[in-house]
Formats: sequence, C-alpha cells, structure tokens
Amino acid sequence: MILDDFRLIAMLDWLKNDLLLTVNRCEPASSDASFRRYFRISLPDEQLIVMDAPPEKENLPAFIKADEMLARSGVRVPAIHHKNLEDGFLLLEDFGSESFLDKLTADNAADLYGGAFDELLKLQTNTSIQNIDLPRYDEALLRRELGIFEEWFIRQSMDIDLPESIWNGVCDLLVKSALEQPLVCVHRDFHSRNLMVLENNAPGVIDFQDAVIGPVTYDLVSLLRDCYIAWPQDRINGWVADYWQKLHSNGLIGCELTVFNRWFDLMGLQRHLKAIGIFSRLNLRDGKTGYLKDIPRTLNYVLAQTEAYPELAEFHRFLVDNVLTHTREPI
Repeated sequence: MILDDFRLIAMLDWLKNDLLLTVNRCEPASSDASFRRYFRISLPDEQLIVMDAPPEKENLPAFIKADEMLARSGVRVPAIHHKNLEDGFLLLEDFGSESFLDKLTADNAADLYGGAFDELLKLQTNTSIQNIDLPRYDEALLRRELGIFEEWFIRQSMDIDLPESIWNGVCDLLVKSALEQPLVCVHRDFHSRNLMVLENNAPGVIDFQDAVIGPVTYDLVSLLRDCYIAWPQDRINGWVADYWQKLHSNGLIGCELTVFNRWFDLMGLQRHLKAIGIFSRLNLRDGKTGYLKDIPRTLNYVLAQTEAYPELAEFHRFLVDNVLTHTREPI
C-alpha cells in the first residue's frame, strides 16, 4: 500500500469509518485504459471490489445508470452495494479475476462464446431503445472515432500523411454502413477482457459505462474480432451465421446473411481503426506502452477487410506501402 496515495487513503477511510466494514486485506484488482482503478477487499465473510473513479475524470453516474439498466434487462452485471458519488467510489460485487481472455482455448471457445452470445442477446432484445436515455452512435461520433486513427496513429505515431481523397472515401463508406443498420443498445466494449468467467462458463459483464444506442453488429464484432485474441475466419463465419439467425428469430433484423456479413465486416473495420488510434494515444499521451503489442493483430483485421472490399483497394494499398513495413519496428 502506497502511503502517499491519498485516494487510496480516502477510499479506506470511507470503507472503514463510513460503512463500518472490517477490511482485512486490500490489493489492486485491475486497472484499465481510463483513470479508473479497482481494488479487491477481503472482509470477514466475503470479497468485494471497490471502484476508484476520480469524479473530475470519470463519469460515475453513467456507470451506475448503465449497470441498473442492464440488470433490468437480465444481463449479469455486478451488483452495486454502496455508492460514494462525491469522492468517486463504488463498492461492487466481485466477479473474480478470471476473464474470458485468461481461459479461452480452441477447445472451450464454443462453450464460452455460447454463454456470451446468450448474454449479448439479452442485452439487445431486453433493452428497449425507446425507453432508455443513452447517447446515439450517430454520424458525428462515428467520424470522431475514425479521426482518432488518422490523428494518433497515422500522423503522430507513423509521422506520415494520409491523402484526404482516400481517407474521406473510407470514412463515408464506414459511416454509411453503420447508419443503415438496425439500432440496439450497444455495450461498446463487449470483448474477452470485459467478460468474466462465472459459474457454468456464464459471463459476468463489466466495463459498460460507455453504452450507446447504435448498430446491431457492433458488439458482435467486438467479441468475434477481438483486439486481444484472434480466431480462424471459418470459425468466425459460423458464429456470425448462428448469431444472425438468433437476431432474425427475435425480430431484430430482417436482412439476408450476405448483408449482415458486410455490415459486420465494415463495422469491424471502423472499430479496429479507432482501436489502433486509441492504442497509439495511450502510448504517446498517457505513457501506457502495454497496448502497443495489440496493434499488429488489430492491423491484420484492417488489412483483411480493406483487401476484401474493392471500394477499399486504395486504402489497402496505402496501408501496405506506408504502414505495414514500419510496424515491424516499435511504434
């Protein structure tokens, strides 16, 4: 425990003196790309998680709102036991320390992803977008996210220029594809690091505070074209077809599988371009170098989709000629 960590001191004071808890042990549980931190505390009869979210940097009410919304939809999210909005602390149910990413193998992927598909379907079918007050994944947000790639990866990390004639065409194509999809509640980071392994391989869902109303394929592509683990394309194709059938059966979509696959591919390209930009920004602005190792895998997704679609041929050639050769070195 770091004695000069004043937020940690304030957190323990809240737990012990305000909530009157007997804290036998407190240790870091995890941290993420934001300013949030998580601590696991051991009480005499249970373990809980404390979220430390500085109010001036993190939107704690958004987390609480999304948690309550998803719980009403039957999604397995952590129960909130106590709130301290003034100081930015939450006392949460502990889902343990084993994420899907920690446990996934070729042999158990079908079972784990089966549970994830069930949870995602609850999120999409039980959360009525007419009755929730969430931001829209609109054109402005889509273009702003794409801009993170151009600014932080192309210009800042690579120190090269991406011709506007190429980039504008890419953005227009991806935005158009996203906006023509049916709208659902979107978790926005529904991937292997944010799904915790609970009993019977059921997932506990975390990191949902940025939920929006947006395209139906967004969370599916987050899961199956994960920035942190990759699967053979034929296996992804089978999972996408199965989930398309689930959406069809539940009346969320009416399109053919070929249309859904195109939406899935182009939504994945938008997400992966954004992710590469964010990984670069975390490195350059925040000094978090650990995300650099995830860029090559994510860039491979980008190259696969830009090669597959003729409309993206110019962009693909630009990436091959100007980016691919450089990413063998540290970014």
